[in-house]
Amino acid sequence: MTYKLLVKEEARLEIIEAFLYYESQQTGLGLKFTEHIEKYFHIIQDNPLLYQISKFGFREAYIRKFPYLVIYETVEDTVLVYSIFNTRRNPEDKP
Repeated sequence: MTYKLLVKEEARLEIIEAFLYYESQQTGLGLKFTEHIEKYFHIIQDNPLLYQISKFGFREAYIRKFPYLVIYETVEDTVLVYSIFNTRRNPEDKP
């Protein structure tokens, strides 16, 4: 079963912010970042229980090649993405 995916506004803004940062560092790197995020969204939609629940109560999928986590939870048949969290930030800032 493939779950519906709902990306909250804060997470969308974090994706845009990261895209712009990576693109400013190297042309095309922002696109690679968003492609990785999309890949993880598909994995999570197909198997949302794959990733463990953190001490904060949400599931966290670590993005390889980029220092980010997809922070989400499942509610019925929907995956709610709350944050695309930069792991270089203070962990206390997590939702």
